[in-house]
Amino acid sequence: MARLNTIADAMSAIKNASDVGKTECIVEPAGTLLGAMLGIMKEEGYISGFELVEDGRGNQFRVFLNGGINKCGVITPRFAVKASELEKWENQYLPAKNFGTLLISTSKGVISHEDARRLGVGGELLGYVY
Repeated sequence: MARLNTIADAMSAIKNASDVGKTECIVEPAGTLLGAMLGIMKEEGYISGFELVEDGRGNQFRVFLNGGINKCGVITPRFAVKASELEKWENQYLPAKNFGTLLISTSKGVISHEDARRLGVGGELLGYVY
């Protein structure tokens, strides 16, 4: 099976596992960008952790779920966003003010929209979680 968007596949697998009450799920292939996104999700408390499982093919992430995810997904196409435009994108993808996190790829690495606002940097929208 050809994978067109591995990040979207991973976010879908995490949401589906969370919806049925699983405590962990496997996502593959394990990439640097996905690892950075999982790191933000862990910092924000949406997952309890993750670990890299080397399988010699593309590697995998074992994601430990804590039931904190209502919905998560990717934003395609990856819109460029300025720091001053963050509120517009929050309104579009997050259900309420101060609820949820946008994941943004910036020159400072993958960070949450709150960190991007604090640092005054823009970037590309990758995904959301709440």
